[in-house]
Amino acid sequence: MAITGRAVILAAFGVILAMLVPEPATVLIWSAVVLLMCLVDVALAASPRRVALARTTPGSVRLSETSTTTLTVRNDNNKRLRAIVRDAWVPSAGAVNDRHVVNLPAGESRRLTTTLIPTRRGDRAADLVTVRSLGPLGLAARQASLACPAHLRVLPEFASRRHLPSRLARLREMDGRTAVQVRGAGTEFDSLREYTIGDDVRSIDWRATARRADVVVRTWRPERDRRVLVVIDTSRTSAARIGDLPRLDAAIEAALLLTALTTKAGDRVDLVAMDRTAQAQVSGITGPRLLPTVADALAVVEPKLVEADWPRIVSEVMRRVTQRSLVVLLTALEPAAAESGLLDAIVPLAAKHTVVVASVRDEELAELASRRGSVADVFDAAAAERTMLERLAVIELVRLAGADVVDELPESLAPALADRYLALKAAGKL
Repeated sequence: MAITGRAVILAAFGVILAMLVPEPATVLIWSAVVLLMCLVDVALAASPRRVALARTTPGSVRLSETSTTTLTVRNDNNKRLRAIVRDAWVPSAGAVNDRHVVNLPAGESRRLTTTLIPTRRGDRAADLVTVRSLGPLGLAARQASLACPAHLRVLPEFASRRHLPSRLARLREMDGRTAVQVRGAGTEFDSLREYTIGDDVRSIDWRATARRADVVVRTWRPERDRRVLVVIDTSRTSAARIGDLPRLDAAIEAALLLTALTTKAGDRVDLVAMDRTAQAQVSGITGPRLLPTVADALAVVEPKLVEADWPRIVSEVMRRVTQRSLVVLLTALEPAAAESGLLDAIVPLAAKHTVVVASVRDEELAELASRRGSVADVFDAAAAERTMLERLAVIELVRLAGADVVDELPESLAPALADRYLALKAAGKL
C-alpha cells in the first residue's frame, strides 16, 4: 500500500483536533479513522496486476535523435482504474515525461506515449512498468511493477555525413577530369573512337575497323568494382576517451563516412570489427542497403579490455580479400599498440594490399605540453612531450612498414580518411 499526499493532509488535521480536544484518546481515534479510510480506499482501488500492457517501439533511431514509444494500457478489472503509470527505461534511453495519469473505465484501453532521446548507442532495454492504482478517495494506492519487454536499437550518430556532399562533388569531378592509366585485364571497356596519332596500337579494335572506313580503337576506364576492407580495432586501446567520447566512436564515424563515399564511387566495401574475435562483420552487400547494414552492425560494438590479436586480424583480412585491395585499419597509434603486434601485422598486409592506418590524436596532450604555470605543470608537460614523441616514432615505423597514416583529431578523422581515399583513387593506387 502506498500513501498519497491527501492522506498526509488528512492526518495533519488531527493536530488541529488535538489542540481543540487535548486528550490522548483524540490522537489515537483520529489516527484510527485515517487508517481505516486508507484501508477502505485501497480495497476499492482497481488491482494493478489486472492491467494488460503492450509496448510498441520503433526498430531503430540514430543517436541524439528523438523517438517515441507507445504503451497500451488495458483495464481488465471490473471497476474503474485511476492510476499513475510509469513507463520506465534504462537511463541511457533518455525517457522524457514517462509518468502518465490514467482514468480508465473497466474493459477500456488507452495509449500512452513516452519520448526517448538516447544518449548512448546500442540496444537500450525497457524497464518495468509501474502501475499505482488509486482508490476513489485518493488517499492510498495499490502498486505493482509489471514486465513488458521491449528494446530500442540506437544507431551511431553519423555526424560526419555533413562532409559527404563535398566529397561526392570531388568524386564526380575526378570521374570527369582525372585520367588514370590502367592497363591489362583489370580494366573496363568504355567506348570506341577513331584512331589518332599517339594511340597504343594494341588498343585497335580490328573487327570494328573492318566494319568501318577508319581505324577504330577501344577506350578504357578504371575499374569501379574495387575492394575496400575496413577493420576496426575494438581492443582495450579503443576504450580510451578522447574528449567526451571513446576512441571507438570516432573510428565508427570514420567507417560510416568512408562506407557512404566508397558506395557512391561504385567500390565494394566489407567491414569487420574485432579484437580477439569478430564483434561485427558485413560482407557481400552492395548498393543502398550497405550503409544501413553497417550502421546497424556497429551500433552494438563496444570496446573490450583485451589485447588485439593481430595475427588473427591479418588472417581474417587475407581470407576476405585475395585480390589487391584497400585495407583501412582504424586503431590506436600508441607504443602499446605497436608492442602488441601492429607493426608485424602491417608488413604482410602492405606486401599484398594498399594499407591505410587511421588513428585519433588527443588534443589534450598539446595543451598539457604548453603549460608552465607550476612545478606540477612542468612535469605534466614533460610527460605529454614524451608521449607525443613516442607517438611520432610509432607513426614513422608504421610508414616504414609500408602503410599510409591518417592521424587526426576526433572530429577531423572521418573527413581526413575520406580525403585520403579520394587521393589514392585519383592517383590510381586502388
